[in-house]
Amino acid sequence: MPRIASARPGAEPSSPRQHARRQSILRVASDMAADTGLEGVQMQEVARSAGVAIGTLYRYFPSKTHLFTAAMAEQIEEFGAARPPTPAAPARPEDAVLDALVRATRNLLRRPALATAMIQSSNAARAGTVPDLARVDTGFLDLLVRAWGVAPPTEDQLARLRLLILLWYGVLQSRLNESITPGQADEHLRMACALLLAARR
Repeated sequence: MPRIASARPGAEPSSPRQHARRQSILRVASDMAADTGLEGVQMQEVARSAGVAIGTLYRYFPSKTHLFTAAMAEQIEEFGAARPPTPAAPARPEDAVLDALVRATRNLLRRPALATAMIQSSNAARAGTVPDLARVDTGFLDLLVRAWGVAPPTEDQLARLRLLILLWYGVLQSRLNESITPGQADEHLRMACALLLAARR
């Protein structure tokens, strides 16, 4: 389990150069975690491979928890910004949400060790000291709101989507543990969308 080394938020980049440096750190760390898992990632090696001083790395990311929670936020935002394949409009609004969840699952499972590192870090994060945790939550919620086609969503609709996200995390963890098959994962998500979202617009 990742450990928060410093109870403070990381610094935000204030220039294009700093933003590019932060993105380089995230790319390097993600590639390392995909190969070695969270425990195999050493902050000194991340800094060296990204071409930054170790102090710069810790300024942006005070711990591996900060680092991989930020990586999770980046992945969710990139996934949300990508245009999904739309061969035909889903017959029911909840089917569009199911499609988004299934695609998100498959996207993360392409690099399972990295997915595990990001989930472990997000689970260990605290909102007060890891601001990127809010980006994880709001990014995924916004993605599902758009898929469901509710604008603006009611508090009841938001609560149902939040419950669905919690269930999705459990399904993803079960896939990473290989305790359920891909088909079972899809069926669990289909059932959850039907129970929580059908006729709830």
